[in-house]
Amino acid sequence: MRRIAALLLVALVALVLFYISRFWDFRLWSNDGLFGIKALRPQGGLLAVWLRGTPLAPFELVVWAVGSILLLSGLQTVLDRLGRLVSKPD
Repeated sequence: MRRIAALLLVALVALVLFYISRFWDFRLWSNDGLFGIKALRPQGGLLAVWLRGTPLAPFELVVWAVGSILLLSGLQTVLDRLGRLVSKPD
């Protein structure tokens, strides 16, 4: 059960990272934004919007790749530590 929960959490994080990237090409909700939040536009690509006008804008893909690796590595560390705490014999 714990493994399924961890896999679902990682899949959710991967889906969020995909939505933030420029590769999201699906329009799953209206132009009003997800849950009425206009910042969560249906076409994704939020990182490009966030970096627009900054010196990092040309490096959007690099920022996305490094951020994804760091986030997933941190998530793996947290899940490993939680797994050790739960399975630790008394």
